[in-house]
Amino acid sequence: MIRASRNLHRMLTIARVLARHDALDIVDLPIARVFASVLRFGRKPIHAGRPGERLAAALTALGPTFIKLGQALSTRADLLGEEMAADLSHLQDRLAPFPAKEARRIIEEQLGASIDELYASFDDEPVAAASIAQVHFAVTAEGREVAVKVLRPGVEAKFARDIELLRWLAGWVEFTQPKLRRLRMVESVQTFEDSIELEMDLRFEASAAAELAENFAGDDSFQVPAIDWQRTAKRVLTLERVYGIPVDEKDAIVAAGIGLDSVLQKAAESFFNMVFRDGFFHADMHPGNLFVDAAGNLVAVDFGIMGRVDLRTRRFLGEMLVGFLNGNYRRVAEVHFEAGFVPADKSVDNFTQACRSIGEPIMGKAINEISIAKLLGQLFQITEQFAMQTQPQLLMLQKSMLVAEGVGRTLDPSVNMWELARPLIENWMRSNLGPQARVKDTVFNAVATLERLPRMLAETEKAYTSMMNGGLKLHPDTVKAMRGEGRRRGLPGWLPWLLVVAMGALYWWK
Repeated sequence: MIRASRNLHRMLTIARVLARHDALDIVDLPIARVFASVLRFGRKPIHAGRPGERLAAALTALGPTFIKLGQALSTRADLLGEEMAADLSHLQDRLAPFPAKEARRIIEEQLGASIDELYASFDDEPVAAASIAQVHFAVTAEGREVAVKVLRPGVEAKFARDIELLRWLAGWVEFTQPKLRRLRMVESVQTFEDSIELEMDLRFEASAAAELAENFAGDDSFQVPAIDWQRTAKRVLTLERVYGIPVDEKDAIVAAGIGLDSVLQKAAESFFNMVFRDGFFHADMHPGNLFVDAAGNLVAVDFGIMGRVDLRTRRFLGEMLVGFLNGNYRRVAEVHFEAGFVPADKSVDNFTQACRSIGEPIMGKAINEISIAKLLGQLFQITEQFAMQTQPQLLMLQKSMLVAEGVGRTLDPSVNMWELARPLIENWMRSNLGPQARVKDTVFNAVATLERLPRMLAETEKAYTSMMNGGLKLHPDTVKAMRGEGRRRGLPGWLPWLLVVAMGALYWWK
């Protein structure tokens, strides 16, 4: 009862903020406008613009959790529509900084040493302040230039309160609206909570950066700043300070004598390698997190939000994209069923027709006019009709692809970055979807089975020894079945005894 009253009070606060920004009427119901007017006490809304812009302003006013929630919702064009999802994708995770005195206290508490012992100099003015943390530049006692990320004080409690509300709401929606269960709202809230918890432990961000750096070892075209593990803890992350031009500052890149085509090629190849080669990608690679250094190489920062795509899903994506681009809509539909994304009781023919409705409009277009990210977004929009379950990892990937395409179009709108990566894509497809891949899978499965065989034999021997020593108790029905009593049909009654004899033979066979 206390929990419900607390959540209802919080919901009323949220509703008031949404109403003040005229964001409640995104629900296309007459009662929503009436409710919004009542909560505003008849006053005019404080924000104008498109529905997505109003919602973004309201979420910003509601604080850190809802800024993050808005960024997560920006991947759900299937729920909100493309225009609103695009407006939410521009939601800026920027807040007023907290006092440097607090940042110093947290650093000293977490690292067990004074600022003067840890750093030769420490800039009190933060260079960036977001919903979860803020960043200060410093110089270590050894003379290395670093960036120090510090978690906001009390941020965990604020997120915990709002996550509890979201989980409560999701549970009620799934309980009262069975048709919406395919959206897996409770699971989506859990995924959101898991990603936030990872972001609030800066050791995980450091680990993600280290893994990404390892994946690109020996490839100077995409670089990750080095982690200072001695000055990193749960609430503090110290990493190498990077210098460069934000990737969207086209004129500055040209003025530095760096070719835009070279930068675009590196961006295309690095994104492909992250997703398809490694299955581990930077999921927040907007221009503020991606720089071009003096040598024209890419440098990424902020590794709090990362995505993973397993090999099975990568193969699904590969086959689906090739099917679309080749106009083989039947194959596009089939891989959805094979992957289990669409229930088996749905019509493959009808899903093929739906895929054709998405693919045909892009056929014949110039390659630079084709957005693979938007194609995926349109595909997700037809999910309701075919009860296709939400795939959070694909939604995150789709958003990341959309951001990557935006970067590419900023650098050169006449070039499609996926076309630049085409040789890599074709090689990957041959290796992972062709005859060689099938042979490789067969060999791998056979080797895996052989590796399990000794353990299977050991378990069989253990079971036989236990039975011989009276340690294995059989259910009376099992004994009857072994005797052949009460048998109507099925396996012959002597077969269990044959199995026992076989187990005994295995035991004595050395």
